[in-house]
Amino acid sequence: MSNYDVIIIGGGPGGYNAAVRAGQLGLKAACVEGRATLGGTCLNVGCMPSKALLHASELYEAATRGELANLGIEVTPSLNLAQMMKQKDDSVASLTQGIEYLFRKNKVEWIKGWGRITGPGQVEVTAADGQTSRLQAKDIVIATGSEPTPLPGVEIDNQRILDSTGALSLPEVPRHLVVIGAGVIGLELGSVWRRLGSQVTVVEYLDRICPGTDLETGKTLQRALSKQGIGFRLGTKVTSATPSASGVQLSVEPAAGGEAELIQADYVLVAIGRRPFTRGLGLENVGLATDPRGLLAHQGHRTEVPGIWVIGDVTSGPMLAHKAEDEAMACIERIAGKAAEVNYALIPSVIYTRPELASVGQTEEQLKAAGRAYKTGKFPFSANSRSKINHETEGFAKVLADAQTDEILGVHLVGPSVSEMIGEYCVAMEFSASAEDIALTCHPHPTRSEALRQAAMNVQGLATQI
Repeated sequence: MSNYDVIIIGGGPGGYNAAVRAGQLGLKAACVEGRATLGGTCLNVGCMPSKALLHASELYEAATRGELANLGIEVTPSLNLAQMMKQKDDSVASLTQGIEYLFRKNKVEWIKGWGRITGPGQVEVTAADGQTSRLQAKDIVIATGSEPTPLPGVEIDNQRILDSTGALSLPEVPRHLVVIGAGVIGLELGSVWRRLGSQVTVVEYLDRICPGTDLETGKTLQRALSKQGIGFRLGTKVTSATPSASGVQLSVEPAAGGEAELIQADYVLVAIGRRPFTRGLGLENVGLATDPRGLLAHQGHRTEVPGIWVIGDVTSGPMLAHKAEDEAMACIERIAGKAAEVNYALIPSVIYTRPELASVGQTEEQLKAAGRAYKTGKFPFSANSRSKINHETEGFAKVLADAQTDEILGVHLVGPSVSEMIGEYCVAMEFSASAEDIALTCHPHPTRSEALRQAAMNVQGLATQI
């Protein structure tokens, strides 16, 4: 039996960051991962490959729909889908190899195989060839992530009915792609294939897209995507999907009840969310059980079983890679006897469509429900110099601040490159900044970031730019 200070089960953003931090703190660490490459869903079949396709599809659309021609750049583009997929795969491979380098640098051992807890401090690993090995450690960190949530009546085969992994590797551009679910994954992947030439229809059970986001920003994003050609069927449920060699026939009906309707598609993407992955983990061997949602509970990342910790998608909180990374650092530092904390109130969220949507803190709907008095400052990107010059004027920046103290309570951005700008407000809110603090901070001109300052200025109605 091999002995370690800490064993991490799962090599995704939570798991590999936990392993690296353990090595940095001088702990003897092992990371158990059954995939052929490290990085988990995010790096292999999630965040990273989707961003590669989003970027490539944006450039393709700029060339095919006249955006470059308007700038005086004349080209005659053609789509090489195989090469687009290859550059995506090459980028992913480079990133996963980078994690292997970090493991070597910090003396982390990658145990290749699927881990199963067999008792307190004990993990059995089954390799691809069926051979097993036993590991032992004082502390075990569960970081096994999540998997796509299935939809009753719609069986995923990744031939015609796809999950997010299948939608990242289609061999052809669909004539008609139906996306079930108007959340982050559905909107991002729907955007990719729409830009490459598909007719895209998004079917959503709720009466809005982007559940949980600020309502105004969500509606603004929906209008932008609708103008681009994405169709939305809100308040609609899918009751069945019948695949054939050439496509899929969907049966849909109003969520509130009503007459059924048939929709014909070439492919269907099921993107109704993700659920924790705990199958085969051996939780019963140490007396652990999930809640009705499949989540493992924790207090400060400690489960109710001494020596077993949990981070990432498999526990409560938003299923986001950067949330898992934060939890990984805090968890390992606690194992090492250090003080650590995760501020769950300030975990940003981003939808990487075009325009992008980014937010941090509370929404207007949450503040109203809590009865908290607040002021709003907004500034449109149509009045921002850099956005106008770059022909990227859709959307706005919105700052919500306490009516009495002026403390920033929430920030909601929809517009160009806002994923890169939300971090400014994450830092500001960590220091309990006021809107006035941002309003008095010099921003470079001309940049899109000036919209963030102008929105803060407008909390008091004092924006100066047009």
